[in-house]
Amino acid sequence: MLSILNAARTYRDTALSALQARLQANSIDREQRAAHGFAWIATSVAALEAVHGWSERNGDGNRSDTLVARLAFAETLGQLVGGLPMGQNELFRPADLGLSAAARTLHEAARDLLDEDHAATRAELAQALGEGQWPSESFGDADLDAIRDQFRKFTDAEIIPHAHKWHLANELIPDSLVRSMADLGTFGVCIPEEFGGLGMGKLVMCLVTEELSRGWIGTGSLGTRSEIAGELIVLGGTDEQKAHWLPLIASGEILPTAVFTEPDTGSDLGSLQTRAQRDPHLGWTITGAKTWITHASRSDLMTLLARTLPDEKGYSGLSMLLVPKPRGTDADLFPAPGLTGSEIEVLGYRGMREYALQFDGMQAPADALLGGAEGQGFKQLMRTFEGARIQTAARAVGVARRALELGLAYALDRKQFGRAIVGFPRVADKLAMSLVDYVITRELTYDAARAKDSGKRCDIEAGMAKLLAARTAWSNADAALQIHGGNGYSLEYEISRVLCDARILNIFEGAAEIQAQVIARGLAKPRG
Repeated sequence: MLSILNAARTYRDTALSALQARLQANSIDREQRAAHGFAWIATSVAALEAVHGWSERNGDGNRSDTLVARLAFAETLGQLVGGLPMGQNELFRPADLGLSAAARTLHEAARDLLDEDHAATRAELAQALGEGQWPSESFGDADLDAIRDQFRKFTDAEIIPHAHKWHLANELIPDSLVRSMADLGTFGVCIPEEFGGLGMGKLVMCLVTEELSRGWIGTGSLGTRSEIAGELIVLGGTDEQKAHWLPLIASGEILPTAVFTEPDTGSDLGSLQTRAQRDPHLGWTITGAKTWITHASRSDLMTLLARTLPDEKGYSGLSMLLVPKPRGTDADLFPAPGLTGSEIEVLGYRGMREYALQFDGMQAPADALLGGAEGQGFKQLMRTFEGARIQTAARAVGVARRALELGLAYALDRKQFGRAIVGFPRVADKLAMSLVDYVITRELTYDAARAKDSGKRCDIEAGMAKLLAARTAWSNADAALQIHGGNGYSLEYEISRVLCDARILNIFEGAAEIQAQVIARGLAKPRG
């Protein structure tokens, strides 16, 4: 496959040159479709590289590994030369970037693979999956494999049997489960050991998040707030802030929430209007509105992005504040003076709840300013984006796997016309390709985590992982629901929840369009 992979790399490089030529005459916003199409091309090639690396590391792995790798290359190359799905009704074709000749060259290089009928390969892979033979997932590292095994067993025992009931009742993740997650080290994976954390890297964070999200995206996402808060404080906090907050976050005693988004601003953080004014005697006074704040009521600490320098325009006037708050109760969601909020009812992604918040003179301590420096809030937040997007990709990997597990179980159990429906080609095809997409996405996410752990800048790798993973979670959930037929549309069945949970992944932590913009902009100009 290496020669075919090299041909795909050449195709990507040709696409990059074509995009750069267009950007000499027009802005990237005007050439958005071309730019985002290139981002999908680059992401697809990166996914092939990840699968190739996985296949090489496994050597003589099980038969399923060979089948997955072959189908991954066949389908991804077919999309590159035929049409890449950027959305449900948006296909990016080679002609859209003047790549028709390059696509023909790529097709010629992969002709044997692209012209083959892969029906038998899909059927064999689906059969192996039905017999319990999953593709290799070992890292070849006993510690990493043990961590996966520990969290998988925990999820199977403590989350999966109850998650759907919690979802239907719109219940918060039970306090007892939060404590058990804390005991496993969930909230301090990447916090240094000197502050009570595990001192591990983003790859371990991915394992933990993936397995918890496989049970319920809410449990996988609960750690996201601790991850963001912990990284903000580790990278930008004063010695005093690190010593005070990090042990509390790592132990789970403190549950943080990220308070960034405002009504009508979306991804345009430079337009934030929430104000924080400092008084030498009272500390900080906060006024303004925030929205889509996850887990806001039950949290104890807000990492809040506010405008503290009103005369400075855009990002330069923003600062990050560490704002403690009393934990809410059912009787009083927001007991802090100067803070009110209302729940935003949502389709899925439950267990923490979403809120719109109103700040009307809420007070924060004088030492709440992260790092003790004003005007650094956006820069501080940007340093967490890579980790947050890698973790979101890991959440999507977990959701994608759970969707596949549910689709497989139903297909094995459901009988029609005298046999299990797993034996019908259209059902088997869905299972086989869901498995392929899951492995592709998982390995791309792990590669992004490895890049982050190496200390290199990886905004592009993180964006690629999040972009592809969100698509996979949705397509796997949709395919699994289709396998369920009418039952999948019933709230009684777990797949109905998984579909709702999967949909949000393409929106938060930077929508798909934002990820594509980041990838295209980053690759189309020298990285610094």
